Amino acid sequence: MNVLKFLFCFLPLILVAKEIKVGPKEQFKSIKKAIEIASPGDEIIVLKGHYKEGNINITKPISIIGIGFPILDGEMKYEILSFRANNIVLKGFKIINSGEDEIKNIGAVRLYDSHFSTISNNIFENNYFGIYIQRGYKCLIQNNKFTTKRSKSQEGVGDGIHAWSSDELWIKNNFVEGHKDGIYLEKVLHSYIAKNYSKNNLRYGLHFMFSNDNVYSHNTFDNNDAGVAVMYSNNVGMVGNKFINNWGDGSYGLLLKEISFSKIKENFFDNNTTGIFMDGATKIDFYKNQFSNNGWGLKINANCMENRINNNNFIANVFDISTNGSMVLNDFKNNYWDKNESYDLDKDNFSDVPYHPLSMYAVLSEKNPSIMLLFRSFFVDLMDRVEKILPSLTPENFVDEHPRMKPVKI
Repeated sequence: MNVLKFLFCFLPLILVAKEIKVGPKEQFKSIKKAIEIASPGDEIIVLKGHYKEGNINITKPISIIGIGFPILDGEMKYEILSFRANNIVLKGFKIINSGEDEIKNIGAVRLYDSHFSTISNNIFENNYFGIYIQRGYKCLIQNNKFTTKRSKSQEGVGDGIHAWSSDELWIKNNFVEGHKDGIYLEKVLHSYIAKNYSKNNLRYGLHFMFSNDNVYSHNTFDNNDAGVAVMYSNNVGMVGNKFINNWGDGSYGLLLKEISFSKIKENFFDNNTTGIFMDGATKIDFYKNQFSNNGWGLKINANCMENRINNNNFIANVFDISTNGSMVLNDFKNNYWDKNESYDLDKDNFSDVPYHPLSMYAVLSEKNPSIMLLFRSFFVDLMDRVEKILPSLTPENFVDEHPRMKPVKI
């Protein structure tokens, strides 16, 4: 009975919802005019064409659907679409040439306190910001493509997807290239970032600031200037991502800065200057990750503590581990180290002796980078082998007591 009452209350809204067409040969040739006469719940169908209408302000819950990817052109002047209501749907457009304003942070689409809105299956080209979300709630951003060549410097372009002070966002299956940050989250909570491909961005592929209780999984971050940064955040889950080809003097696959109580598992860090750089990172679990072909697998500053690095693979890195301190306040256990030349007489697939992954050369190069000129020299090999027998500079308790003899399956 209660269900019938509910349906009865909303039946008038369902019955009056209508479809409004916009196009060169339709009654409405302007999207703005169609929005003016639309009622809440209506669907505006925009046919293929090139629309230059300045700023399109949406103040009612409607759906705007493009057929054949009609072009919305900001002419390098305007914020193209402004969402100022809840339950807005935008699908199927090519959105290009937004205006630029570093103070107002305008871009192609901006959500102002919009809840339950969806932006999907759109192409964003040559915009300052792609999508800017402020105080959004339960919004879905998926299957969009963001590319821009506005600038070769970080100051000349905004982020592909930028979210601020928002909750429960879903950002899925997007492609982002050429922006400042591919995806930027500040003061964003309880959100899910999944299956995005972020490459060739001028700073980070993904950037967290003061954003707690989020998960990002199965994304690829490829050849960004500085990889991914998770900063000043707690309880972040990082699962099944690929951090690849992030090279440069100050570059890394993943930066962890002042982050705690998080889990990093089943990720691939391949072909980066540094796989993970940790500064002020505490109480983080690293397990079933693979570090391969990096300059440094892990760089752990002395202010990192109570982290557990267990069941990971370290393969073909120049240095598996590096640190700038002499105390070890983190736990290494059951990892696979391809540089481990130990033996397994009892055939239990674990080394019969502990392994010290921190080389003397790594310690010296951390204090004096110019020593890298001696890399792969006989002197360095001899120095490291003597250090393994008679430790002098490397902390004795920087050790994996039970290293694996075979890689972990990930």
